[in-house]
Amino acid sequence: MSQCVFCRIVSGELPATFLYEDDGVVAFPDLHPAAPTHVLVVPRRHVASLADDAADDQDLLGRLLLAAAEVARRLGIAATGYRIVINTGPQAGQLVPHLHLHLLAGRELGWPPG
Repeated sequence: MSQCVFCRIVSGELPATFLYEDDGVVAFPDLHPAAPTHVLVVPRRHVASLADDAADDQDLLGRLLLAAAEVARRLGIAATGYRIVINTGPQAGQLVPHLHLHLLAGRELGWPPG
């Protein structure tokens, strides 16, 4: 997936400041933040969306959530609260076809979202 922007970031072809990284996951600030804190948590391996063979990726999905929680702790927002969003497919707002979590915080987040 050499054309995938997140694959290019993960490989180092495009610049990003990693707030978290391990052998399977990276996290970096969103270039177009929707909240004062807006971090993307991305698997290193290309998975197009949550709808693509997610049953085979249970470990990866857990690692993404745990990485997001660690980023929240590192940024000092774990105690005040944050939201995790996964958009799946174009109608849900998934703009990049690479599975990713949005970690949002730093302002009051209304409910219902959308």
